Amino acid sequence: MEEYLSVLKKSNLFSGVQPEEISAMLNCLSARIRHFKKEEFIIRSGDYIRSVGMLLSGSALIIQEDFWGKRTIISDVMPGTIFAETYACIPSIPIEMSVISDSECDVLFMDFNKILHVCTSACTFHTRLLQNFLSSIARRNLTLTKKMQHMSKKTIREKLLSYLSAESLKNNSSTFDIPFNRQQLADYLSIDRSALSNEMSKLQDEGILTYKKNRFTLKEDFHEG
Repeated sequence: MEEYLSVLKKSNLFSGVQPEEISAMLNCLSARIRHFKKEEFIIRSGDYIRSVGMLLSGSALIIQEDFWGKRTIISDVMPGTIFAETYACIPSIPIEMSVISDSECDVLFMDFNKILHVCTSACTFHTRLLQNFLSSIARRNLTLTKKMQHMSKKTIREKLLSYLSAESLKNNSSTFDIPFNRQQLADYLSIDRSALSNEMSKLQDEGILTYKKNRFTLKEDFHEG
């Protein structure tokens, strides 16, 4: 666990918790680490969730697949980010999405009931943990709200520019990397990959943006009408 202390210290869940207290906290939460290979299900749709996950290394995706196997990406998951927290709050309801590893990764699982209830040792840091947990849920809701804003746009161009604009603002730079490859970006925006690639080429030809792989640069003198 010591090798991941730097990730845990930077995570929102353990914000304000002293490094020496984190190990004690993890014991109280019955925390355990599991390793996953690339493209392995960390959580599968239909599972009943009783633990909150936190990515420690690598990358993962929260996805939804319909009856025919068409995949939609709900969100990416990066080290220090928790996931499945909402369904852990209601363990009687099966989760309606999956979490899949996008690379080899290590995941920390924590017992939700022990997050919710103060342990018999009455840990001094438990109030902080609960505050951070609620804050993390709020952050997740904000992430989903932003995606809804992108999805509410009518055209592929509008959806793409809405997403790229938000990423630029998040990174405070007109040049930035996105966490998705081309297919994943298409899945995230729920559009056809070929149509997405065509629109990106048009935007580059029009001088609105430039890109190479997952790095984009937006032109500051462009204004969408």
